[in-house]
Amino acid sequence: MLDFLVVLLRLGQYLGAVLLLGVPMFFAFRMPSSDLAVSRWPRTLLLLAAFLTALASLAGLFLQTAVMAGSIAEALKPASLFYMAFETSIGRAFVVRAAATVLFGILLLALRTGRGSWAALTGIGLVVCSSLAWTGHGAATEGPLGFIHLSADIIHAVAAAMWLGALAALGTLLAVPYGNPERDRLTHDALDGFSGMGTLAVGLLVVTGLVNSGFLVGIDRLGSLVTTPYGLLLSAKLVIFAGMLVLAASNRFILTPRLKRSLEDDNLLPRAIRGLRLSLALETLLAIVLLGLVALMGTLEPSAAMM
Repeated sequence: MLDFLVVLLRLGQYLGAVLLLGVPMFFAFRMPSSDLAVSRWPRTLLLLAAFLTALASLAGLFLQTAVMAGSIAEALKPASLFYMAFETSIGRAFVVRAAATVLFGILLLALRTGRGSWAALTGIGLVVCSSLAWTGHGAATEGPLGFIHLSADIIHAVAAAMWLGALAALGTLLAVPYGNPERDRLTHDALDGFSGMGTLAVGLLVVTGLVNSGFLVGIDRLGSLVTTPYGLLLSAKLVIFAGMLVLAASNRFILTPRLKRSLEDDNLLPRAIRGLRLSLALETLLAIVLLGLVALMGTLEPSAAMM
């Protein structure tokens, strides 16, 4: 039961970090400027994400203390919690993450909507997302190569948030009824603007994924991809990632151009919007499953550690 809660809390933190970085980053650097863009700013979604991420981080700190101390009763002792929170790198990562999400929520309420505010929130989102590396396998590598592995883990998390958070931002545009010419044009321009950001995210994910796999699997243990629990989950993750790439390519090269053509012909608009909604929904579902696999993988011993 304790292991299940650890995985669930890890998933909650991953989902929250993705939203807290990816959504404001998209609005700051990729969303076209307009009054409608400002009105679609998903403040409620981000407030909820900040609250749940802070809660999951603190609960994760408590459970991690229980795991290391050997019991929940021991974790309830202030001395045990204090030691974990401030004397270990993983504990400090939980504390930083929780504090950053609280600050994110405060600024979200205090700042006026605009690119400057979104950029400031993106900076805090970077802290939240980067802190995930210190509670994963990337922080466990010792020696001179440890910095390379940790850096790859951080970039991997940031790239994932760039892609997956943008899905949520685009979803807020497609969730409203279509038929308003200005809003439909904004939706197309936002989808079109995401193409460069999405390509960069995918490139970073592939490169850092290969680096991480080198540390956690190893070239000489590729057979473990089908013989160990960690390897099987990694293989499933790669299959899901490939499926997401197919959907993303469809969005960019088929569905977004179709939406552009439909802006000149109202009869084509319903089909274009339905196609985009279905594709983004499937891509988002696959993203949640993928993050769930990553949350579970973080609790398992990697293949390279199995001798």
